[in-house]
Amino acid sequence: MKLDTKAMRHLAAEDWRVLTAVEIGSKNHEVIPTPLIESIAKLRGGANRVHKSISALAKAGLIARLKDARYDGYRLTYGGLDYLALHAYASRREVYSVGHRIGVGKESDIVAVADEQGVQRVLKIHRLGRISFRTVKSNRDYLRKRQGGSWMYLSRLAAEKEYAFMRALRDEGFPVPEPIAQSRHTVLMHLVDAFPLRQISSVPDPAGLYAELLSMILRLAQHGLIHGDFNEFNILIKEERKKKVPSSEKGKEVETAEEGEEEEEEMLVVTPILIDFPQMVSMDHQNAEMYFDRDVNCVKRFFERRFHFVGTQPGPFFKDAKKLVGKDGAKRLDAAVEASGFSKKALKDLEAAIRAQQEERGEQAGSGEEDDEESPDEDEEEDEDDEDEDGDDSGDDGTDGERKRGSRADKTEISMKTLSISDET
Repeated sequence: MKLDTKAMRHLAAEDWRVLTAVEIGSKNHEVIPTPLIESIAKLRGGANRVHKSISALAKAGLIARLKDARYDGYRLTYGGLDYLALHAYASRREVYSVGHRIGVGKESDIVAVADEQGVQRVLKIHRLGRISFRTVKSNRDYLRKRQGGSWMYLSRLAAEKEYAFMRALRDEGFPVPEPIAQSRHTVLMHLVDAFPLRQISSVPDPAGLYAELLSMILRLAQHGLIHGDFNEFNILIKEERKKKVPSSEKGKEVETAEEGEEEEEEMLVVTPILIDFPQMVSMDHQNAEMYFDRDVNCVKRFFERRFHFVGTQPGPFFKDAKKLVGKDGAKRLDAAVEASGFSKKALKDLEAAIRAQQEERGEQAGSGEEDDEESPDEDEEEDEDDEDEDGDDSGDDGTDGERKRGSRADKTEISMKTLSISDET
């Protein structure tokens, strides 16, 4: 679904209280009874004012009424959850305007936003249950009967886990986007001027990039982590041009201007940026070896298929990576994230959903196919891109890549006065 913020400026403070009441009630109810909404909201106008706000919220698509429900009640929609997250960011003055969707993936949307100074940022909105999870509800019993609410719950868990890992990795110097804040099922981060590796047709030094990516996998293992989805869709390539120092200037005097100055040569330097962390697991995970080998094989298959490059040395292997855990005083980030409040129960629920997703879409990237054959993931990506282009003219959408586009997106300003939130709320 698209993020439409047109109705935000028309919502009153009472409407936000009622919407928050619906969110609170959804923790224990899929369909929140109307009397419960009135009890939680506690508006001065009583039931009449609550019903007026419910009508306004339902008209905007932020809550919905089920026709076959046994009692009169409403449920929270993804649109309502989007508004609550934006409301929190706007109240903290972290987001002032919202632009177009610049990326779309199977379980998330990437939206361009900006603060009051016009600095562009990226808002990642997790939407589990949209594409790859469509048949999971009937195949998995851990969701029970909480169909709508369960997806929002899992989306919130994915955002919390991703934000926690991004902060931990950023603090340890890993090349990841800089996180700013997290609210509900969204993560706000700085914009990265880069493109997904799958869109790169050639690089100056395939061997160097190949070695750098494998080194990153081993470095993650040293900190006790396995990415779990280390492929061309979740690696961004940042291009920088740096001046190349001529060899004639090394250890020699620079020629004078009268003798003629040599033109300064520039060299293209590519830096990989790692994204997408909800599926990250510990090196102590029961399936750690499978996840580690899959990450390594994904890199090898892609470089052989795209750049026709094959590494001369086998590995790296999980048994060797296991020996690196905690070496040279490396901080165990898996333990640090767990200690930060991401509970084992939440991790178990999220891993179950991710495992079901991976079984649904199968092994990605194929095995040793020719260059003109596309992987199943790429087919799904193109279908989503086509659907997104029909919906809005936001250009070429990528996957979960937080990347900058050529032209600055038109933005819809969020009125800070309208979104002022009271202490009671």
